[in-house]
Amino acid sequence: MMKVFIADDEASILEGLKYIINWKELGFTICGEASNGEDTLNCILALKPDLVLLDIRMPKLQGIEIVKAAREQKFKGHFVILSGFSDFKYAQGAIRYGVDFYLTKPIDEDELYNAVLAVKESLEREHLHTNTMNHYREKAKYTILRDILLNTSDYSSINPLEMNLLAPVYQVLIYENYNQDTKSIIYSFADMLKVTNHGNNSFEHISIHQKDIILLKGEFALERFLGFLNHYEEKPQKGSPLDSLFITYGRLVHTLEDIHYSYEDAFQLLNRRFFCEQNQHAIGYEQLPDFNTVHYEINAEKANYYSDTFCGCIQSFNRKMIADTLSALSKNLYYTNTELSGIKLFLTDIYLQIKQNMNHIYSTTDIPFPTNSSVIDFIESKYYLYEIILFFSEQFEMLMNAIGNSSSESILEDIVYYINHNYRDNIKLETIAPLFGYNSSYLGKIFNKKMGESFNCYIDHVRINHTMELLKQKNLKVYEVSELAGYKNVDYFHKKFKKYVGISPAEYRKKLISD
Repeated sequence: MMKVFIADDEASILEGLKYIINWKELGFTICGEASNGEDTLNCILALKPDLVLLDIRMPKLQGIEIVKAAREQKFKGHFVILSGFSDFKYAQGAIRYGVDFYLTKPIDEDELYNAVLAVKESLEREHLHTNTMNHYREKAKYTILRDILLNTSDYSSINPLEMNLLAPVYQVLIYENYNQDTKSIIYSFADMLKVTNHGNNSFEHISIHQKDIILLKGEFALERFLGFLNHYEEKPQKGSPLDSLFITYGRLVHTLEDIHYSYEDAFQLLNRRFFCEQNQHAIGYEQLPDFNTVHYEINAEKANYYSDTFCGCIQSFNRKMIADTLSALSKNLYYTNTELSGIKLFLTDIYLQIKQNMNHIYSTTDIPFPTNSSVIDFIESKYYLYEIILFFSEQFEMLMNAIGNSSSESILEDIVYYINHNYRDNIKLETIAPLFGYNSSYLGKIFNKKMGESFNCYIDHVRINHTMELLKQKNLKVYEVSELAGYKNVDYFHKKFKKYVGISPAEYRKKLISD
């Protein structure tokens, strides 16, 4: 509804003007009334009515004086003057100060109705024009802000003061739902920071690539944001704004030309949300890795390394080394700039290699592995690295329980158990000692003392015993038996076999047939 203010020094006329026409039907509500010039002027400046119905002769201030003073105070409302005089000079003075209509008393109802109707139509046109101009102004400002953030702006054509962008310091934030399955944001940023943002003095809000972006302007807004983070970040209160939001923030900058650096920081951090810890709701520019200094490249060779390491740890029941290796894997992945899909593929490859290796080594053991497709779907669906690392840890515990040597009473028995299942590989004391928490020299001494022979001799005994079983299978050639036992060089196998058995593999097989 538009507002009308009525002023006349005669009480009967003042009361009659309230009812002479149906103000509500014309879209007006009476916001006030006065019977002298001073009160009228004060009320006009305070209430800012859209229309003032004003008697020209008033105590203390005349009608024309009221109009003149109001205009000098930047009042932009409309005036309809009511006068008992039809003198042209009065009308001329009224028109000079922007009075819309000069009506003489006694007031003709139709004449007043038509005057008010004309003012109403004029107000509607002004309102439409103002809305249109505001729309284009906001659209232009959106484009300018977008260009500033993306560093595609012609800064020489921007007037920061006119655009209300002038500030000593800026910072860019990007925020989204903490629950990534939820679409809409339910909090106003001004409410979160507990700041008023009249005229966008504290911050600008813009959306780019369907992301909510905030440009903080000035020390006050930055202090409020820092206080907001400090209040909630340690442990977001249930139902608090930060409990439902995830926020990234870029570096502080001091010129319009540098704002894009802060935006780029925040945008990069949004893409690195995968590396956040559990219940972490905010991440800042200080946590961006410097890839020029540290860069971890993921490839098939690295995947093989981790799968082999984890297989060794699992078979040696070395939970501490599993934990340390998982931690190292997480830290290394933080310093890769590979896309998220590539990182998940790398982790999937590690797990599936472990599954393949363990099924091969423990072919007679029923290990409750999930299917390959369910593993791929699980890793692909996870938003955070810590969720996948936890899955690895739980799976490795399951594997140790499945293959566990329940009769094991010492580290040495675990080592023997490990050798009996991995003799085909190139087992070295230097390789497996760390898996069991020993250095190779000390473990070698313990092994020799307990087993009565050296580590390498024991492995040869295990391998030769297995070849003796394999030679019973007539379909296997000697070189195939050699490879299946872990001897890559068949001549070396012949020497070892003859050393421990006393005869060659071929002679041993012939003897088996004759017996």
